[in-house]
Amino acid sequence: MKLTRKLLPLLAVLAATNANATDGYFAHGYGVKSQGMGGVGIALPQDALAAAANPAGMGLIGDRIDFGVTWFRPQRAAEITGTPFGFSDGKYDANDTENFIIPEFGYNRVINQDLTLGVSVYGNGGMNTDYKRAIPLFGNTAPRMDLIQLFVAPTATWKINESNTVGVAVNLAYQRFEMKGLQNFASPASAHPDNVTNKGYDSSYGAGVHIGWIGQVNDVITLGATYQSKTYMSKFDKYKGLFAESGDFDIPETYGLGLAVKATPALTLAADIQRINYSDVDSVGNSINNLFVNGQQLGSKNGPGFAWKDVTALKVGASYAWNEKLTVRAGYNHSSQPIRNSETLFNILAPGVVQDHVTLGATYILANQSELSFSYMHAFEEKVNGSGSIPAMFGGGEANLKMYEDSLGVAYGWKL
Repeated sequence: MKLTRKLLPLLAVLAATNANATDGYFAHGYGVKSQGMGGVGIALPQDALAAAANPAGMGLIGDRIDFGVTWFRPQRAAEITGTPFGFSDGKYDANDTENFIIPEFGYNRVINQDLTLGVSVYGNGGMNTDYKRAIPLFGNTAPRMDLIQLFVAPTATWKINESNTVGVAVNLAYQRFEMKGLQNFASPASAHPDNVTNKGYDSSYGAGVHIGWIGQVNDVITLGATYQSKTYMSKFDKYKGLFAESGDFDIPETYGLGLAVKATPALTLAADIQRINYSDVDSVGNSINNLFVNGQQLGSKNGPGFAWKDVTALKVGASYAWNEKLTVRAGYNHSSQPIRNSETLFNILAPGVVQDHVTLGATYILANQSELSFSYMHAFEEKVNGSGSIPAMFGGGEANLKMYEDSLGVAYGWKL
């Protein structure tokens, strides 16, 4: 355990600028190949990052190693209107930091005809807002929130028979968090007013389980199913006055189904449906009204959160072998909206409102039979306008959110 606690922060240094905010705050896909196909992967493993979508996929990719990096650029902003005397009214740009680098790594080894062992290392999700000026409703300094989540997933798979493979991964997780500029939510709004804001970075560790199955129905159709448990994390002690249950911030459970169809020898179509249960994590799912209506302070057992709804993400993608060396990809990803119109105030800090993504990708086989892959994603601008979003005790008014995103990934992999 001591080794794990030393290794995870070291890996997180490489991913320190991770700021995913696509399907809620999870990434739209894991691995550059998947990212180019709308994020599909439950029934279509393509590289050694496969365990992120479905651990069973590692049993179908053979001996290989993959490295990748994605440049991610979210554009986020908020607007406040209707506050008393206009004291907080205005447009607020949250892009003082706007370029992020997200690395990935995967390794897989076939032990025998039935067993494989491997590991996938990836940024599971995250959120960053970095406002250029103070928001008077929050405090007297510019707000900044930075959250990263790193997963290291050792994985084993077993081939039950010629058509069915199962896999299990242990998700070893590391989180890093910092909050600035939230002074007005300290006293008397917090049960621990000295641990709400401006405490520097804090770290959290935890673990969960991810299981999956892939079955080949025939030469054309492949099915997949996966379940990832809640990842139980240690508490952010420096921010025990911000997050419910004295700093608890677990990573929500997810589950999904996938389908892959070999439409022609060159064309593969795939689709995933994924559910992310954000509402089961109190710090994410509880309403700000727990403070203003029910009198539950920040950091208390039933303390306020971001009031995120559970998200359903639908992913579809296509892969076409242009020739023996070049494969091209395209995809689309749509997720349901996690943020309610009535809950936009606190989500100025976490405006994960984008819903529709289009993607492109390609892989080129080099002379030594290694692979160079690319992906591009654009998440279209989405707006959520507040409706009764600033409580009367704060004087009323509305908080409006908007965001769009772009990313560009590159990966290098080879079969061992």
